[in-house]
Amino acid sequence: MTEFKGHKIQVNQLLNVIPEGLLANLSSTTKVDHYSKVLHGKKMFYLLLYGIIENEKLSQRTLEDTFNDPVFKLLFDLDKEETVCRSSISERLSKIDSDYFKQIYECIYEQFSGYYKETDRHKHNLIRVDSSIVSETVGKLMEGISNRGKKAIKYSVAFDGILPCELQTFTASSYSSEDIALPEVVLSHVKKEQSHQNIYVLDRGLQSTRTMKAFTDDTITFICRAKEDRKYEEIKSLISLDQDLDFGETTLLKDAKIKLYTGIPIKNKRGNIHYREELVDTEFRLIITKSKAKEGQQYWFLTNDFDLTAKEIAQAYKRRWDIEVFFRFIKQELNVSHFVSLNKNGIQVMMYMTLIVSMLILIYKKANNIGYKTAKRRFAMEVRNLAMAIIVAQCGGNPDLMFKT
Repeated sequence: MTEFKGHKIQVNQLLNVIPEGLLANLSSTTKVDHYSKVLHGKKMFYLLLYGIIENEKLSQRTLEDTFNDPVFKLLFDLDKEETVCRSSISERLSKIDSDYFKQIYECIYEQFSGYYKETDRHKHNLIRVDSSIVSETVGKLMEGISNRGKKAIKYSVAFDGILPCELQTFTASSYSSEDIALPEVVLSHVKKEQSHQNIYVLDRGLQSTRTMKAFTDDTITFICRAKEDRKYEEIKSLISLDQDLDFGETTLLKDAKIKLYTGIPIKNKRGNIHYREELVDTEFRLIITKSKAKEGQQYWFLTNDFDLTAKEIAQAYKRRWDIEVFFRFIKQELNVSHFVSLNKNGIQVMMYMTLIVSMLILIYKKANNIGYKTAKRRFAMEVRNLAMAIIVAQCGGNPDLMFKT
């Protein structure tokens, strides 16, 4: 069999992280197999897993061809006589219990995150949180957020620096605001890690003072990018006389304890709503840096952390870029830039399956110290090699002799 030099982990080891017992148990404890004759939960799981890995652009038609492919059935030990059509896959995606895929995703994440060394886990206690949008023409999506004349689905992800650790999919128009979507992802992740010491790093999407106050009240530590010239009241400067103000690419201008204003809705006699500015009685920290390369460019950061240095806060925010790289990876390599299903349930299923595949490839990438594109390509090659090895073995041959070079 083909082996890549220097690889510390192979695909068959990663696929073994998905135990048959888990799939069987979830089939009995969820409603995934209710009213299903052919496309049981386990088969759908393997179909989507293999389909995402093998196809550059996934569709219901390619999933139909994949299911009817003898190689796919042989690889996952499925009945070679069974066939499905595109419409059956479409209907199954729209009705299948998405919680089945969510629980598989959470189980695999728990297993993989347990592989981190303690030093790695301390390094990666920054949880980057951000959203991305996939749009479609108005007439196709059954429900979605309005986005420049199209309907769109927003998916918001928490990323721990190695793996995606939380997912929320939104179609309601209210979630077009990141001030609503992002806190929901953070709070959902916090519920899973009650004793966490995470720092949640967010972009400019989080601007609500009320949300920042709620985070502080719930002892949720955050760092976010603030709008420049945001109104505030300074309480105390935190810059010391001997402090190093040089951050490399930027220079520190301000590090201060502050209070922020928020808008309080007031209804007038005519029933119209206007907002009155009011100072919130919660202390935050404002850090302002100036770019050395771009004249006049400033970066404002808000946080409720008073233990890290200003430089550490700025560096922590810079590492938020990891989630942007992750989004680019799943869009370019794992088919997230378009829809396979056009209703929310099917989209949720596809998103959970995409995150499952992404975790397999990201662990493969990390363990073997290779790039994103190389990891995806070699992962797919190893999957095909596994299928060919099974075929050769079932024909009575020795796959090691067939692939010997």
